Amino acid sequence: MYLAFNDLVKLFSDIRGIKEADHLYITVTDNANAMQTRGLFIPLSEDSGELLEAIANGAIAAIWDKKKQLPKYTPNHFPIFFTDNLIETVRELLKFYIEKIDGDIAEKMNMTNFVFLNKKLLKENKETYDIAVMLEKISKLNSNDNFERRG
Repeated sequence: MYLAFNDLVKLFSDIRGIKEADHLYITVTDNANAMQTRGLFIPLSEDSGELLEAIANGAIAAIWDKKKQLPKYTPNHFPIFFTDNLIETVRELLKFYIEKIDGDIAEKMNMTNFVFLNKKLLKENKETYDIAVMLEKISKLNSNDNFERRG
């Protein structure tokens, strides 16, 4: 079960761009350089890269810090979900996603791939450590799914 545009609409009240879509996010990442098929880009640090690069690599939406200026080249229709705290938002997004997939009994379940490359950031404090633990749980669920597909 993929993370969907409508899931994000439930989590965010401040949205720019299209307000209704049937997007499914296959990838969620903090790295603009990463290939992100139908991606949701979340720039957690200065090392995350530029939004334009993320779009070029497949991002179809982004979660953005309200305190940072959105680049002028951002397409008007491109969905941007604004937040006051990116780290807390990632934590809440992961909790939401784990609850969404919990109990799904589909034998072959497609799952959103969460790729956070800023490992140092994820170990800085308890709040981000929780994120690392949740990512590990999703990773295990995803690998179990891949195992089932082989058999």
